[in-house]
Amino acid sequence: DTPRNRLGLAEWLFSGDQPLTARVAVNRYWHMLFGKGIVVTPEDFGVQGALPTHPELLDWMARDFMDNGWDLRRLLKTMVMSHTYRQSSLASERMKSEDPLNSLLARSNSYRLPAEIIRDNALAASGLLVRTIGGASVKPYQPPNLWIEKSSFSHDLLRYRVSKGDSLYRRSMYTFIRRTQPHPAMTVFDAPSREVCTIRRENTNTPLQALVLLNDVQFQEASRALAQRVMLEVGETKESQIAQAFRLATSRRPDNREVDVLTELFQNQKGRFERDPEAVGQLLSIGESPVRKGVDKAELAAMTVVANTILNHDETYTKR
Repeated sequence: DTPRNRLGLAEWLFSGDQPLTARVAVNRYWHMLFGKGIVVTPEDFGVQGALPTHPELLDWMARDFMDNGWDLRRLLKTMVMSHTYRQSSLASERMKSEDPLNSLLARSNSYRLPAEIIRDNALAASGLLVRTIGGASVKPYQPPNLWIEKSSFSHDLLRYRVSKGDSLYRRSMYTFIRRTQPHPAMTVFDAPSREVCTIRRENTNTPLQALVLLNDVQFQEASRALAQRVMLEVGETKESQIAQAFRLATSRRPDNREVDVLTELFQNQKGRFERDPEAVGQLLSIGESPVRKGVDKAELAAMTVVANTILNHDETYTKR
């Protein structure tokens, strides 16, 4: 009895008697958090798609989602606070033999995080992330002259003009996307070009990703800001500063062996930078954010290398 127009279609899509919309939405967010959906073919809920591994769970979450006003924040909170989500990804030999694909959810799935979250996590750990909601798209750092190499009928898209100030540190969801030339760092981490609809991204692991984390201006600047943050906020000992930097990036405290390795790296790099002031200046000049006055620059450079190593740790960009 709905009208035969777009309003009628919208009313049908969100009708309490039509659970498909809620099921698809719940499965998409489950896939985002767990690395794999309850229906492992999120792009196909039809007869050629996979059957849900836990149909009662999918039904319950879809019904709960609808009954609570399609409250996405509540849905995500329910998922991340569940015992299932908080499990370790370590698998016993029995688990590996009886359920190699983890269809029974007896452990957590381990997977590389999406491109946007990897960048946002680095900015958040460093203290650079601007949490303002809404506003125009922004253009963070990228290698020069990429746009002008593309044929373009738009004068506005002829050259890429890097944003200034806080716009450099907005969440990645605000990054301007040019479909014929998406942001290169995002592309390396499998972000789609937006030329076609992509329900499920590829999730690769390549050497080029490590080069981005090591050398990209955004990650180099985040490393310096993270180093400066812990040097200013944490106690005198380098061990405590390194432990805090590790915790900010990975959400866990490092063990003694990890602290020892990173402390040794700091001492080696500090000696190198004390002998080479020019290298200190080159490293600390990367990025637009200023270096705080009064900070020992050789120590900051050495701690920047340590922070960069931490941001390259697989636990920083991998969900475990």
